[in-house]
Amino acid sequence: MLIEFAALINQIITGLIFASALNHLFLTINFTEMIKKISVWTFCLFTFLSLSNCDIVQDVVNSTLGGDSSGSTALTNDQIINGLKEALVQGTSKGVDVLSVKDGFFKNDAVKVLFPPEAQKVEKTLRDIGAGAIVDVAVEKLNRAAEDAAIGAKDVFVNAITSMTVTDAMDILMGADNACTNYLKKTTSKALFDSFNPVIKKSLNSVGASDAWSSVITKYNRIPFIEKVNPDLDDYVTDKAMDGVFMMIEKEEKLIRKDPVQRVTDLLKKVFAKQDNK
Repeated sequence: MLIEFAALINQIITGLIFASALNHLFLTINFTEMIKKISVWTFCLFTFLSLSNCDIVQDVVNSTLGGDSSGSTALTNDQIINGLKEALVQGTSKGVDVLSVKDGFFKNDAVKVLFPPEAQKVEKTLRDIGAGAIVDVAVEKLNRAAEDAAIGAKDVFVNAITSMTVTDAMDILMGADNACTNYLKKTTSKALFDSFNPVIKKSLNSVGASDAWSSVITKYNRIPFIEKVNPDLDDYVTDKAMDGVFMMIEKEEKLIRKDPVQRVTDLLKKVFAKQDNK
């Protein structure tokens, strides 16, 4: 604002100079000539002040809208959408990469797949009778299946990301710190389940989880006077694998929103600077 004030003072001084010149004309030329001169000089003064004010007005407008007179920081709808897509790609890629390697689920307590709630009593009973080893094997293999399934998550997310609308983008940008993750949950949960479930089934068999689970359940169901159980393992592990993926994506999203260092491209920096100022 100090710069604008100085510019205004400069314009006032320039106007005074013009006024002095007009006064000189009044004293030295006849009335007809004076009218002609005043018209010319008034036009010039008006034009000069108008052009000078354009830059100041433009700066004020652009400042209000989040840009500058050159438009270098103003954001278009396309930039916002592309910036959000970059954030989603970065978040989903990192989240999936962390989980889709060996021990990605198994050694991460935040997402580790444990026995289903209805089978918790199975684990406790077997450990109580000294059969904890087969429980440990079963839990490890459940997590290996989840790690295998996570590999295919990226393709599902890409389809949702590429179909993002302007409305979606603005809701995400100005929304909560997990708005990106919630958008993916809303748009990909069914497709992700359909993608994960057959992989989980195949993986449970290939890593021996189905056999390990069968051994656990069979041993438990042979205990006298115990109510027999047989939870749906495929769907359970699928749901837990999806929960883990979304949890890691949300973690990455919060990092991008809160830590400028995580905004690794110029577009990410520009787009999330708008969010910072909301």
